Amino acid sequence: MKLKKLDREFSVCKVEDYSLVDLSAEYSFIGKTDEENSLVCATGDVPSNVVERDDRWRGFRIQGMLDFPLIRILAGIAETLAGNGISIFAISTYNTDYVLVKKESYQRALDILERAIRNRRVTAAPSPGQRLCGAPAPHVGGHGGVSIS
Repeated sequence: MKLKKLDREFSVCKVEDYSLVDLSAEYSFIGKTDEENSLVCATGDVPSNVVERDDRWRGFRIQGMLDFPLIRILAGIAETLAGNGISIFAISTYNTDYVLVKKESYQRALDILERAIRNRRVTAAPSPGQRLCGAPAPHVGGHGGVSIS
């Protein structure tokens, strides 16, 4: 499994609407429900119509495309970090998962995950009865070594 460090700080926000969100920014995660308009973006890209915000998040992504039948990757990361007192903010996209942790816990989280992946406590597996059809499981499942870059 390879984790790619994201070289910036993020903010988790609630915005009035999305009219001032810079959709051309490198990272812009939007979530809309009947109760709120959420945005996760680089701290420097927070729009002026923010209603609430929580700054000082750092993050990493799981490298490679993750097939939908893969299970336990994000859960393993969440459980491992929670067991060490580190909260996460997870974002899933079509291709992969992103994990944000508070800046003060970031390096500790990476160190913990590196050990856990090396010891195969965080791995991926196809869900029961499913076959993988994209990126091979060894690349994302921890069988091919660990890398945090």
